[in-house]
Amino acid sequence: MEIYQLKVFLEVARCLSFTEAADALNLTQPAVSAKIKCLECELETPLFRRLGRRIELTQAGEYLLEEGPSLVDLETRLVAEIEEIKQGKFSTLKIGCMPDVLSNWLPSVLYEYRRVYPDVQTKCIQFDAIEPLYRAIKTGEVDLGVSDLSFSAFDEISELAIGSVHYSLVVSSSHQLAQRPWLSLKELTDQSWVLPPEGVPGRIMLQKRMQELGLNLTDFAHAEIVDAASLMRTYLLQGHYLGFVSDFEFQMECEAGLLRRIPLEEFALGTPLFLLMAKRLGRALGLTGQSASRSSLGLEPIRQFVAMVQGQPGLTQGLLPKASPGALTPATTPTDSAHPNPKVARFQAPNFLVRSGSASGTETIDLTIGTQNRTIQTVTAGLIIQRLGLLEHFLPREGRYSGVQYRIHWADYSSGAPIVAGLEAQQIDIGVLGDYPLLLSAVPGDSTAPAAGTRLISFVASNLDGTGNDIIVPQHSTLDCIDDLAGRVIAVPFGSAAHGMVMRSLHHRQILNAVTLTSIDSASSQRSSRQTAPVDGYAYFAPFHEIAKHKGQFRRLLHENLDGLPTFHGVVIRDVLAEQYPEIAVAYLRSLLAAQYWYATQPMATTLVSRWVNMDAAIVTKTLRSSASDQANVVYLPETQLRTDWLQAHIQQIGQIAGQEHLGQINLDRWMQPEFLERAIAAL
Repeated sequence: MEIYQLKVFLEVARCLSFTEAADALNLTQPAVSAKIKCLECELETPLFRRLGRRIELTQAGEYLLEEGPSLVDLETRLVAEIEEIKQGKFSTLKIGCMPDVLSNWLPSVLYEYRRVYPDVQTKCIQFDAIEPLYRAIKTGEVDLGVSDLSFSAFDEISELAIGSVHYSLVVSSSHQLAQRPWLSLKELTDQSWVLPPEGVPGRIMLQKRMQELGLNLTDFAHAEIVDAASLMRTYLLQGHYLGFVSDFEFQMECEAGLLRRIPLEEFALGTPLFLLMAKRLGRALGLTGQSASRSSLGLEPIRQFVAMVQGQPGLTQGLLPKASPGALTPATTPTDSAHPNPKVARFQAPNFLVRSGSASGTETIDLTIGTQNRTIQTVTAGLIIQRLGLLEHFLPREGRYSGVQYRIHWADYSSGAPIVAGLEAQQIDIGVLGDYPLLLSAVPGDSTAPAAGTRLISFVASNLDGTGNDIIVPQHSTLDCIDDLAGRVIAVPFGSAAHGMVMRSLHHRQILNAVTLTSIDSASSQRSSRQTAPVDGYAYFAPFHEIAKHKGQFRRLLHENLDGLPTFHGVVIRDVLAEQYPEIAVAYLRSLLAAQYWYATQPMATTLVSRWVNMDAAIVTKTLRSSASDQANVVYLPETQLRTDWLQAHIQQIGQIAGQEHLGQINLDRWMQPEFLERAIAAL
């Protein structure tokens, strides 16, 4: 089989017409027919099936169409390498990318590469849109590509994540919004925007994210589309437009103070930066799980470059642009004490071919999530996911979920009891709860009115010494220790983690029957009606007892953890959701992990959370560990791994209390489902 015969076949297969192929090849139709007939004779099988004037590929023809281009590419590469040898060159490395990568990221990387491998000639090819870059990688015009868009949907392209890219708003330093530390797209629909044309990564990134959130470019009051970065710069500086750019773009203008980047809630995480290559090269280099082929002159520079960026992460991370204020960096990846997770949480990179508009699916999935936004230790499981739109991003949209429409409802409560009730009534699908209400949600219903079952899929935060809950008394109170509570009245939020702590503590001191527990809601209504409230103290969970003490009106009564149990919060989902839509459970946990990463690495996280919940930032900082927290005094630490021993200890101690024996019916092996968290962590 001759290469030229193969080229003729590929052209006929592309056109499915001998006449059109002849015109494209500048041959006569009989010459084309003769080449195909000769090729079929050599292969001893027909490649085309003639149907009147039409032709179609046989099974052998379809296989040759799929595999044949690699042979043509190989011939082209061999000829080029031989020419390089004739000219005295060792070899050439050709890299394709977009203008922002070529101007701000690639030069430093190539400088380091040439310093180590001075005999390799490098050639950089700039593309103004992403699709021509894809074609250049596929055909071998470039050896490697660099992009922050994913090519995973294309079987012929391999990708390797080598860093992160962050997108943000950019404005003139004199713009009225320039001093804002953080913004949301929803706040900016009345502003004028300047955007690059379709096919540019930034435009694809913006439209894909807006599509997830139910937004559209038409929601903007005015959007000017320009063809070049220089035009965009003019609109930003002279017209006070808003721009959406990566941190590779306008670096000099930002460093000079002419432009300023402002983080956006919807783009709080970075996206991967990919090194791209044709899969045939990946196979030859042994990067696709298959054995590497015999080393060749042309492959060696590619192998060296890949090894450099893959084996020295500090090289690429160190060469990424400096993060703008509020942008994430991978310097302090969150971990929990029991399950270290050093991975960087990122958004999923969209494929460069974005579907226009949203698919009109036949199925709508409603998700109601019960949260406790002012219970700061749970903000990573609710408030932050909601504000940053993380769940919308990670929800499945492929395969069986292709075209599915999601309706997400966030229901905020002051304690866990109404969330447990909502789960039982099948009105809440996902609930964020403290330790005692978590167990209440797991208790099986009776045979006459079976409750909807739940599954425990993750912890959220934990406190090993149990100080996440507390009993507080007024500063002027004569009560000094827990034993003094005998014959007194304590107000508690029934069904909460604080309720569980009070029952355990009083039972431990054998005075539970001597203390009256009343609803904290009824105690509040008595105070508001100016009646004398017969309440001697209050039991509450963090941060509310901290708020009371912070104001100087109350003091802590408990000075030790009487039962030695840790305090924790977790996430339960209805068992129907776990069984029918397990991918949604995984998506929620991916959102949780991303929210925890953001909270742990974002210097402004506690400030933003305090604004969102209208709470003193010092309370937020002390309640849940963050990058700004004093590690010695923080109350709660992030915790995702499920702890069977903690759950068993709580069940054992509370189950001994009269009226709480039903907790012993909980089947932990059935209730706990850690496989969802394992899948979420593996997907990071």
